[in-house]
Amino acid sequence: MEILSKLNSPFLYLLCGGIILFVAVICVVFGVRAYRAGKALGIDVSRMKRVIAASATFAVLPSVGILLGVIALSGSLGTPWPWLRLSVIGALHYETQVAEAAAESVGIGGLSLSGMTGEAFSTIALLMSFCIMWGMVLVIFNGKAYSNRLSASALKPDAAGQGKTGSASFGDSAMTAMFIGLVSAYIASYIGQIVSENGLFTFSGNWLPLAVAVIAALAMLVFLKIREAKNAEWLDSFSVAGSMLIAMTCTIFLAKLM
Repeated sequence: MEILSKLNSPFLYLLCGGIILFVAVICVVFGVRAYRAGKALGIDVSRMKRVIAASATFAVLPSVGILLGVIALSGSLGTPWPWLRLSVIGALHYETQVAEAAAESVGIGGLSLSGMTGEAFSTIALLMSFCIMWGMVLVIFNGKAYSNRLSASALKPDAAGQGKTGSASFGDSAMTAMFIGLVSAYIASYIGQIVSENGLFTFSGNWLPLAVAVIAALAMLVFLKIREAKNAEWLDSFSVAGSMLIAMTCTIFLAKLM
């Protein structure tokens, strides 16, 4: 269709690809500088390598799901825009939900190429960008103060007054609480679809997300048990990514049962 050819135009590929390339170069530059700074501070090189391996694993495995999200969104929004959003600052669950809500608000009945227009795409793209930009904006004004606060409060003298031990800050507790709240909200939205009829509990919606969440939790529990039993600290680098991969694989088989 004509609208899809415009959304996949060479100009959009060049524009979005240039931004992605710039961000990728910045990541490499900061990665190299961080590694050199770690060596200058006397941090054990083997420990830094374990961190790099863990970060790479955690980035690569979830990217499979993100790639599927790009493919899913590209059918109605073209490839360059979802590629940019999910490569730089977007999140899979956020992008799909906001795009769907924006599509419904402009009256095209959800993400559908048949009803997509230039005006509808502009509205969807604007809403997807506007709702997630505030982290970048706010850090300009309070990022330095927050960083200084973390540096001042992250380490405190131990009970003997010798050396220093890490202490949980308000930011750590707030992030943990926010993450738990976010996960709880998503899970509760599906638990709320359980209805009772004549004493029997049934799902009025999709039970697959709940099943996947349970599988991921069980997989993480297995990793933790193995780690404790075998004293395999290296397993910490792969437990989260491994749990996600196991849950994603099980999703494929469970989807066939629906």
